[in-house]
Amino acid sequence: MSVTAAALEQVFVDCFGGKERTRLVGGAEEPLYQPAVAPDDWHTIHYRADYPASALHEVAHWCIAGPARRRLPDYGYWYAPDGRNAAAQRDFEAVEARPQGLEWLFAQGCGLPFRLSLDNLDGELTTTDRERFAAAVAAEASAWQVRGPGGRAGRFLAALVVRFPEGRAVNAMQFSPAALR
Repeated sequence: MSVTAAALEQVFVDCFGGKERTRLVGGAEEPLYQPAVAPDDWHTIHYRADYPASALHEVAHWCIAGPARRRLPDYGYWYAPDGRNAAAQRDFEAVEARPQGLEWLFAQGCGLPFRLSLDNLDGELTTTDRERFAAAVAAEASAWQVRGPGGRAGRFLAALVVRFPEGRAVNAMQFSPAALR
């Protein structure tokens, strides 16, 4: 079975629609998490266009966010747009290494390639910046693998592995900074 954005949306709603009243919706120009405004409403995770990688990335953020953050639009995070200077880029990387590490597990769990995202095409980036961030993301992915992604992340990953036979189980995953170059 090929990994499509629609298939990921279905896996997500199967896992979390009932208990968490949260849905994953593609087609957005920019990713955005919107908490429900009324008790009977649904929380919505919007991801970019119909890109499976964007869907996995936004699910990783949602899995990491605690209950208080999930009550805030975009989990209460700031976002500095493309064109960040070196200091702002380091701040971005400090926040992004953990969710990108989890996204890498999700990608391997459903058989998709993972691509590192420094998300700063027009900003100040060097080869050293890319290597440093690749090492940080690989370390986070390895840490997720060692401790096992529990909670929502573990539930979603297990569902991905079941749904997509081309995916890998956690113990068969491999994470190396060199794979991200």
